[in-house]
Amino acid sequence: MSPSLAPAAAPVTEVPALSRARRLLRGVAVLACVPYLGIKVAWVAGSHLGIPEGSSLLEHRTSMAVANSLSVVLDSAVIVLALVLTRPWGLRVPAWLLAFPVWVASGLLAPIMAGFPLQLLVRVFGGSVHRSDGGEPFLDEWVFGVVYTGFIVQGLSLGALFVLYARDRWGYLWRGRVWELPVGVVGAAQRATAAAAAVLALFPLTVHVLWACGSTAGLSEGRADDRTGDFYVLEAVFVAFLAAAVVGACLLAFRRGRALPVRLPLALGWVGSGATACWGGWLSLASLTGVDDIADRPTQLMNLAYAGQMTVGILVATVGAYYFAERSSGAASKRPV
Repeated sequence: MSPSLAPAAAPVTEVPALSRARRLLRGVAVLACVPYLGIKVAWVAGSHLGIPEGSSLLEHRTSMAVANSLSVVLDSAVIVLALVLTRPWGLRVPAWLLAFPVWVASGLLAPIMAGFPLQLLVRVFGGSVHRSDGGEPFLDEWVFGVVYTGFIVQGLSLGALFVLYARDRWGYLWRGRVWELPVGVVGAAQRATAAAAAVLALFPLTVHVLWACGSTAGLSEGRADDRTGDFYVLEAVFVAFLAAAVVGACLLAFRRGRALPVRLPLALGWVGSGATACWGGWLSLASLTGVDDIADRPTQLMNLAYAGQMTVGILVATVGAYYFAERSSGAASKRPV
């Protein structure tokens, strides 16, 4: 007989008393948004704060205003999420309406949280920072420190709030171990989706590995000339999150690692798919902005790599979404009426 989990407890419908820790995390998340939002609003208003003369950012004012306005909207969403995760009405928000922006936020922030400290470590050991040809810097160095530190604090505080919220509302969905999953939670379609993600991941994974190892194959001339230690760290981070997404999906879909707690493949799939899809989408969107210098325009290979990793992330997220929908439905059917 197939093993099955004990009937799941019903999710909470009333918010628990807001602890001092949750209030503190909410305040930290909101305050961490202020430096980034302040800089972006200043740029939209026409300020050159932190932008040196000769920077390419000053060459495309309209496209940069649009991109900065979008950035303001995205980071403002962190404040909204912090409120949703700590207010009584937050438990009445439909699951999909909350899960999607949190998935996007975790996907955009996770590579920064992992990559920026590694980039600083590389610099400590002599990694290059600026272009070797004496070209103008993109931004003043202090901007990266302020912005990325704020992102890391946002990610840590918002992530902690979401884990506490999700444990209260949906903790029953990831109890137990992989081998205990009820039959039917992940079916043939999801296994096919996970397999497709694994196959499609080979191309962007190979490309990012080559770039991380120093190859210039497929890179635009400007990007190849502008490689620094930061570039290599970022490429390695993309490789890690691509691998995490595929491993998480395959563990869940094919019941590998049967003794592993269910939350492990779910966590790998959640963070890996978010980082892979959202950064692939962001880089694809950035490639569409006007770039006058042919040497700086993304090559077809770069665009294919970004589109490939975005597709892989979406496929892995599909496997996870089906898992949550199926298990939530199964748990609901077992509850007494």
